[in-house]
Amino acid sequence: MTVASPQREIPVGEVVLALEGVSRVYGTEVQVRALDDVSLDIRAGEFLSIIGPSGSGKSTMLGLLGVLDLPTDGAIRVRGTDVTRLADAERSRLRGEAIGFVFQQFHLIPHLTALGNVETALLYRGLTPRERRSRAMSALEQVGLGERHDHRPVQMSGGEQQRVAIARAISTDPGVVLADEPTGALDSRNAENVMQIFADLQSPERAICIVTHDMDVADATRRRISMLDGKIVADEMLGGPSGGLAETGAGAGS
Repeated sequence: MTVASPQREIPVGEVVLALEGVSRVYGTEVQVRALDDVSLDIRAGEFLSIIGPSGSGKSTMLGLLGVLDLPTDGAIRVRGTDVTRLADAERSRLRGEAIGFVFQQFHLIPHLTALGNVETALLYRGLTPRERRSRAMSALEQVGLGERHDHRPVQMSGGEQQRVAIARAISTDPGVVLADEPTGALDSRNAENVMQIFADLQSPERAICIVTHDMDVADATRRRISMLDGKIVADEMLGGPSGGLAETGAGAGS
């Protein structure tokens, strides 16, 4: 697959998501250190990828960045708040406000329309039904699916379903969108379309972070973080300077 590099360069802003000296150990008698003292800053406006072979720790890192899991050691900061110190309910609230998720397998509800699927992300936001519908429709229009808002997943292609999933992720206006192998279930043409949508959704207020094993996908981002054996082994800027970050080692630790 050949994915064209995004054309826009957006200055980066404040740190919106950070890992500070994070380790994740599984097991008791036999311990597996999936992440080993990793530090990483993600700033508003960034378009970055996390790449590595199976077992490198990238999926574990995604779970921690998304506050779906907690570290054995270290801190996770969302908008400056150490979420490891929060109660479950408060941690879930902050995650829902600050982070949008896109998964490889879409996770759409079969009996709901595209609009209905996007609205599910807004159900507990204290919005009126009219406000939910308006925000969901706006998100669908951003990914080019406004005219197909009344279609159910079975009536849409894989690429369209992934675009619905992206619309759902951005409907809450998160500061970070985390995408787990978002092109893995798509053919090359739809994969390129999805990557261009991510590039278009990058903004001074929003970071896009893609976890992938596909080097073509990683090379389409502005910043590429490479992992091996639970550590960050490279942190590189691609496609020219962006917001003054260093060419290597920007915001990373091992």
